[in-house]
Amino acid sequence: MRKEIQEIFEKIAIPQSALGCNDGSEWFANGNLYNSYTPVDNSLIGSVKGGNSTDYERCIQKAQGAFLEWRLVPAPQRGEVVRQYGNLLRKHKDALGRLVSWEMGKSLQEGWGEVQEMIDICDFAVGLSRQLHGFTMHSERPEHRMYEQYHPLGVVGIISAFNFPVAVWSWNAALALICGNTLIWKPSEKVPFCAIACQILLQETLQNFNYPKAISTLIVGDAAIGELMSSDPRVALVSATGSTRMGKEVAQKVAARLGKSLLELGGNNAIIVTPNADIKMTVIGTVFGAVGTCGQRCTSTRRLIVHDSIFDQVAEALAKAYQQIRIGNPLLTENHVGPLIDAQAVEQYENTLSVATQQGAQWIVEGGRLENAESPFYVKPAIAKISADAEIVQHETFAPILYMIPYSGEVEHAIAIQNNVPQGLSSAIMTLNMREAEKFLSHAGSDCGIANVNIGTSGAEIGGAFGGEKETGGGRESGSDSWKAYMRRQTNTLNYGANLPLAQGIKFDL
Repeated sequence: MRKEIQEIFEKIAIPQSALGCNDGSEWFANGNLYNSYTPVDNSLIGSVKGGNSTDYERCIQKAQGAFLEWRLVPAPQRGEVVRQYGNLLRKHKDALGRLVSWEMGKSLQEGWGEVQEMIDICDFAVGLSRQLHGFTMHSERPEHRMYEQYHPLGVVGIISAFNFPVAVWSWNAALALICGNTLIWKPSEKVPFCAIACQILLQETLQNFNYPKAISTLIVGDAAIGELMSSDPRVALVSATGSTRMGKEVAQKVAARLGKSLLELGGNNAIIVTPNADIKMTVIGTVFGAVGTCGQRCTSTRRLIVHDSIFDQVAEALAKAYQQIRIGNPLLTENHVGPLIDAQAVEQYENTLSVATQQGAQWIVEGGRLENAESPFYVKPAIAKISADAEIVQHETFAPILYMIPYSGEVEHAIAIQNNVPQGLSSAIMTLNMREAEKFLSHAGSDCGIANVNIGTSGAEIGGAFGGEKETGGGRESGSDSWKAYMRRQTNTLNYGANLPLAQGIKFDL
């Protein structure tokens, strides 16, 4: 293990050879061994022994038992646990952010930023813990009162992806916990130490309270664990982040038992650039969206739909900007782009370059592997001019490949091109024209869950609900009223009178 990683492990008390299951009281594991290699230089970070079906059963039973107690804790007191966890994250922001960068490969600024998202959602959840409100309404019957209230669901299962190894879990965990639920988490086996670190810190927080420690359980494992979770009627809600293919499998298994699912799946995000766009703002938003996290965000900019009257101008400005991108070790703050996660991701990137060329792509900025890099996982961000009709444009590639698509005529044509893909996560328009902006945001505009004006597709604030439509899954996490997904809704009628009037005037005297 490198000295830098060793120091991180010591600060958070992570063992180099770790057991990947935790039921709130101890660590254990009886499943497969997972070696975590950093894509930064392809060196071994450490080994984690994952869980099997027996370990899963242990975790789910502990989470069930903890729920019976945790649901009775007043919500503001549950919020105090989350508040103290957020404070502990502040203390360990540097170390945890560096661990994210080492294990996942994103830039150090993005690693710190991901931990800041965890802190932000904790703050949001603390305030929300005093605002889990229902509604009161007038009854048509005299001396009756009607209202709606929300109750905890039970055990919430969280399946998270490698690209945001800590933040997306926290979006779910912070809200689920203040709502009175308990957790069972299956992280991506590609980034197990990030998950172990989060669980260690949460268990450290719980030492200050006399609450059941199994409000959060963890099991590192492969798709088989996710299948157990999805099929298990004891898991009230499965929140899954990942590919559309994975999401469809989860949705089918959860639906078969009439369970609840919250899905955050693929994105094929576009920025529309009209003749009324600010070109400088367009370039900044596009570059960040297309190359940030080496194109491995669900909100990464995949398509740039540019009016043909300014296409060459935008292409030239982007090509010039791409020349300034520094690719290399993401722990060095002067670098903008780190590596892809692993060899499979690089293979997909190279295959996409080849297919796009076959389908008529004209490369404005050439792609390919980065020579003389610290590991074989560094690639060059690429830009291609391509037709909207090219089949490859319909697919999401988790890599820094940007398709520039020309359009002519009015903004409605560009919106139609943008919407003509299976995914519907994030979208943006660059324009200083109010009418174009409002059309983009109207009922006939973007069909995505996120629609921005004069900012890019990538990056979301904690206060807004995050999620998308169509093959993106339709789920909403993080801010706004997303907390309702983690609770069950109940309508109550209270009769404080001396009579019992029946519906439709029916008389039933005894």
